[in-house]
Amino acid sequence: MEGKILKLSFMESWGIRKMMKKVLIIFAHPARAHSKINNALRAAVENLEGVTINDLYANYPDFLIDVKREQALCENNDVIIFQHPFYWYSTPAIMKEWLDVVLTHGWAYGSKGNALKDKIFMQVITGGGDENTYQKDGGNLFTIGELTSPYQAVANLCSMKWLPPFTVLGIHRGLSDDKISYHKENYRRLIIALRDETLDIDSARQEKYCNSNLDEDIRRV
Repeated sequence: MEGKILKLSFMESWGIRKMMKKVLIIFAHPARAHSKINNALRAAVENLEGVTINDLYANYPDFLIDVKREQALCENNDVIIFQHPFYWYSTPAIMKEWLDVVLTHGWAYGSKGNALKDKIFMQVITGGGDENTYQKDGGNLFTIGELTSPYQAVANLCSMKWLPPFTVLGIHRGLSDDKISYHKENYRRLIIALRDETLDIDSARQEKYCNSNLDEDIRRV
Protein backbone atom coordinates (compact mmCIF):
# COMPACT_ATOMS: atom_id res chain seq x y z
CA MET A 1 0.00 0.00 0.00
CA GLU A 2 2.79 2.41 0.91
CA GLY A 3 4.47 1.77 -2.41
CA LYS A 4 1.25 2.51 -4.29
CA ILE A 5 0.78 5.77 -2.36
CA LEU A 6 4.32 6.85 -3.16
CA LYS A 7 3.85 5.98 -6.81
CA LEU A 8 0.56 7.89 -6.97
CA SER A 9 2.16 10.87 -5.27
CA PHE A 10 4.99 10.82 -7.79
CA MET A 11 2.59 10.59 -10.72
CA GLU A 12 0.43 13.40 -9.39
CA SER A 13 3.51 15.54 -8.96
CA TRP A 14 4.67 14.66 -12.47
CA GLY A 15 1.23 15.43 -13.87
CA ILE A 16 1.16 18.88 -12.28
CA ARG A 17 4.60 19.68 -13.60
CA LYS A 18 3.59 18.45 -17.04
CA MET A 19 0.65 20.89 -17.14
CA MET A 20 2.73 23.82 -15.92
CA LYS A 21 2.52 26.86 -18.18
CA LYS A 22 5.69 28.63 -19.25
CA VAL A 23 5.89 32.33 -18.45
CA LEU A 24 7.96 34.90 -20.37
CA ILE A 25 8.53 38.27 -18.70
CA ILE A 26 9.76 40.86 -21.18
CA PHE A 27 11.43 43.39 -18.90
CA ALA A 28 12.35 46.95 -19.91
CA HIS A 29 13.77 49.63 -17.65
CA PRO A 30 16.47 52.01 -18.95
CA ALA A 31 17.53 52.92 -15.39
CA ARG A 32 16.96 49.66 -13.59
CA ALA A 33 19.61 50.37 -10.95
CA HIS A 34 17.49 53.26 -9.67
CA SER A 35 14.16 51.41 -9.57
CA LYS A 36 13.70 49.82 -6.17
CA ILE A 37 10.21 48.56 -6.94
CA ASN A 38 11.01 47.04 -10.35
CA ASN A 39 14.06 45.31 -8.96
CA ALA A 40 11.99 43.98 -6.08
CA LEU A 41 9.22 42.69 -8.35
CA ARG A 42 11.72 41.05 -10.66
CA ALA A 43 13.60 39.42 -7.79
CA ALA A 44 10.35 37.95 -6.49
CA VAL A 45 9.80 35.86 -9.62
CA GLU A 46 13.03 35.42 -11.55
CA ASN A 47 14.00 32.18 -9.81
CA LEU A 48 10.62 30.50 -10.21
CA GLU A 49 10.53 27.33 -12.26
CA GLY A 50 8.98 27.88 -15.66
CA VAL A 51 9.68 31.63 -15.67
CA THR A 52 12.05 33.31 -18.15
CA ILE A 53 13.18 36.95 -17.77
CA ASN A 54 14.00 38.64 -21.07
CA ASP A 55 15.73 41.94 -20.20
CA LEU A 56 15.57 44.07 -23.34
CA TYR A 57 18.00 46.82 -22.32
CA ALA A 58 20.54 44.25 -21.13
CA ASN A 59 20.21 42.09 -24.26
CA TYR A 60 19.99 44.90 -26.81
CA PRO A 61 21.95 47.97 -25.65
CA ASP A 62 22.19 49.02 -29.30
CA PHE A 63 18.40 48.56 -29.84
CA LEU A 64 19.12 46.00 -32.59
CA ILE A 65 16.53 43.46 -31.59
CA ASP A 66 16.98 39.87 -32.76
CA VAL A 67 13.51 39.32 -34.17
CA LYS A 68 13.84 35.57 -34.70
CA ARG A 69 15.09 35.08 -31.15
CA GLU A 70 12.25 37.10 -29.71
CA GLN A 71 9.64 35.33 -31.81
CA ALA A 72 11.02 31.95 -30.74
CA LEU A 73 10.83 32.99 -27.09
CA CYS A 74 7.20 33.95 -27.54
CA GLU A 75 6.37 30.75 -29.36
CA ASN A 76 7.96 28.69 -26.59
CA ASN A 77 5.96 30.33 -23.78
CA ASP A 78 2.29 30.36 -22.87
CA VAL A 79 2.09 33.60 -20.88
CA ILE A 80 3.73 36.80 -22.14
CA ILE A 81 4.14 39.63 -19.65
CA PHE A 82 5.53 43.10 -20.35
CA GLN A 83 7.06 44.59 -17.18
CA HIS A 84 8.02 48.26 -17.38
CA PRO A 85 7.68 51.69 -15.80
CA PHE A 86 4.80 53.76 -17.17
CA TYR A 87 6.81 56.27 -19.21
CA TRP A 88 4.74 59.10 -20.72
CA TYR A 89 1.62 56.92 -20.40
CA SER A 90 3.28 54.17 -22.40
CA THR A 91 6.36 51.95 -22.40
CA PRO A 92 10.09 52.72 -22.47
CA ALA A 93 11.39 53.21 -26.01
CA ILE A 94 12.90 49.76 -26.49
CA MET A 95 9.62 48.04 -25.70
CA LYS A 96 7.85 50.08 -28.37
CA GLU A 97 10.67 49.08 -30.73
CA TRP A 98 10.09 45.45 -29.72
CA LEU A 99 6.39 45.71 -30.57
CA ASP A 100 7.19 47.38 -33.90
CA VAL A 101 9.69 44.80 -35.16
CA VAL A 102 8.67 41.53 -33.48
CA LEU A 103 4.89 41.54 -33.99
CA THR A 104 5.07 41.08 -37.74
CA HIS A 105 2.20 40.51 -40.15
CA GLY A 106 1.87 36.84 -41.00
CA TRP A 107 3.37 35.84 -37.66
CA ALA A 108 1.53 37.74 -34.93
CA TYR A 109 -1.55 38.82 -36.86
CA GLY A 110 -3.18 38.61 -40.27
CA SER A 111 -4.91 35.69 -41.95
CA LYS A 112 -1.91 33.41 -41.35
CA GLY A 113 -0.50 35.12 -38.25
CA ASN A 114 -1.48 32.87 -35.37
CA ALA A 115 1.80 32.36 -33.48
CA LEU A 116 0.43 34.11 -30.38
CA LYS A 117 -3.14 32.81 -30.55
CA ASP A 118 -4.63 32.04 -27.09
CA LYS A 119 -1.46 33.02 -25.22
CA ILE A 120 -2.04 35.25 -22.19
CA PHE A 121 -1.00 38.91 -22.50
CA MET A 122 -0.47 41.16 -19.50
CA GLN A 123 1.45 44.30 -18.50
CA VAL A 124 3.14 44.92 -15.16
CA ILE A 125 3.45 48.66 -14.76
CA THR A 126 4.81 51.03 -12.13
CA GLY A 127 3.71 54.66 -12.12
CA GLY A 128 4.83 57.76 -10.27
CA GLY A 129 1.37 59.21 -9.69
CA ASP A 130 -1.04 57.68 -7.21
CA GLU A 131 -4.50 56.28 -7.92
CA ASN A 132 -6.18 59.68 -7.56
CA THR A 133 -4.17 61.16 -10.42
CA TYR A 134 -5.37 58.50 -12.86
CA GLN A 135 -9.00 59.61 -12.95
CA LYS A 136 -11.13 61.76 -15.23
CA ASP A 137 -10.77 64.67 -12.81
CA GLY A 138 -7.22 63.81 -11.75
CA GLY A 139 -3.91 65.22 -12.86
CA ASN A 140 -3.54 62.66 -15.66
CA LEU A 141 -7.17 62.99 -16.90
CA PHE A 142 -7.48 59.31 -17.78
CA THR A 143 -7.60 56.00 -15.95
CA ILE A 144 -4.91 53.34 -16.23
CA GLY A 145 -7.41 51.22 -18.13
CA GLU A 146 -7.96 53.96 -20.69
CA LEU A 147 -4.26 54.73 -21.06
CA THR A 148 -3.33 51.08 -21.55
CA SER A 149 -6.17 50.35 -23.99
CA PRO A 150 -3.78 50.31 -27.00
CA TYR A 151 -2.14 47.24 -25.48
CA GLN A 152 -5.50 45.57 -25.03
CA ALA A 153 -6.03 46.27 -28.72
CA VAL A 154 -2.66 44.66 -29.51
CA ALA A 155 -3.68 41.55 -27.59
CA ASN A 156 -6.98 41.47 -29.46
CA LEU A 157 -5.32 41.85 -32.86
CA CYS A 158 -2.95 38.99 -32.05
CA SER A 159 -5.82 36.78 -30.76
CA MET A 160 -4.32 36.69 -27.28
CA LYS A 161 -6.10 36.46 -23.94
CA TRP A 162 -5.74 39.93 -22.42
CA LEU A 163 -5.57 40.51 -18.67
CA PRO A 164 -5.71 43.93 -16.97
CA PRO A 165 -2.30 45.19 -15.82
CA PHE A 166 -0.67 44.38 -12.50
CA THR A 167 -0.28 47.96 -11.32
CA VAL A 168 1.87 49.64 -8.65
CA LEU A 169 1.24 53.38 -8.34
CA GLY A 170 2.48 56.25 -6.17
CA ILE A 171 6.17 55.58 -6.72
CA HIS A 172 7.13 59.26 -6.60
CA ARG A 173 5.79 59.59 -3.08
CA GLY A 174 7.88 56.64 -2.01
CA LEU A 175 6.86 53.14 -1.01
CA SER A 176 7.57 51.76 2.43
CA ASP A 177 9.45 48.49 2.76
CA ASP A 178 6.24 46.87 3.93
CA LYS A 179 4.41 48.09 0.85
CA ILE A 180 7.16 46.84 -1.44
CA SER A 181 7.05 43.45 0.26
CA TYR A 182 3.28 43.40 -0.20
CA HIS A 183 3.56 44.03 -3.94
CA LYS A 184 6.40 41.52 -4.29
CA GLU A 185 4.37 38.78 -2.66
CA ASN A 186 1.31 39.54 -4.78
CA TYR A 187 3.38 39.50 -7.96
CA ARG A 188 4.90 36.17 -7.02
CA ARG A 189 1.46 34.75 -6.19
CA LEU A 190 0.09 35.94 -9.52
CA ILE A 191 2.93 34.50 -11.59
CA ILE A 192 2.65 31.15 -9.82
CA ALA A 193 -1.11 31.15 -10.38
CA LEU A 194 -0.65 31.89 -14.09
CA ARG A 195 2.00 29.20 -14.37
CA ASP A 196 -0.04 26.60 -12.50
CA GLU A 197 -3.37 27.62 -14.05
CA THR A 198 -4.96 28.46 -10.71
CA LEU A 199 -5.95 31.99 -11.71
CA ASP A 200 -9.59 32.40 -12.67
CA ILE A 201 -8.93 34.16 -15.98
CA ASP A 202 -12.54 35.18 -16.59
CA SER A 203 -12.84 36.69 -13.13
CA ALA A 204 -9.45 38.43 -13.34
CA ARG A 205 -10.42 40.05 -16.64
CA GLN A 206 -13.25 41.86 -14.89
CA GLU A 207 -10.95 43.50 -12.34
CA LYS A 208 -9.64 47.04 -12.58
CA TYR A 209 -6.11 45.71 -12.11
CA CYS A 210 -4.92 42.13 -12.14
CA ASN A 211 -3.78 42.58 -8.53
CA SER A 212 -7.05 44.14 -7.35
CA ASN A 213 -8.57 41.00 -5.88
CA LEU A 214 -6.06 38.16 -5.94
CA ASP A 215 -7.49 36.36 -2.92
CA GLU A 216 -10.73 35.80 -4.84
CA ASP A 217 -9.27 35.31 -8.31
CA ILE A 218 -6.74 32.65 -7.34
CA ARG A 219 -8.50 29.34 -6.96
CA ARG A 220 -7.71 27.04 -4.08
CA VAL A 221 -6.57 23.68 -5.45
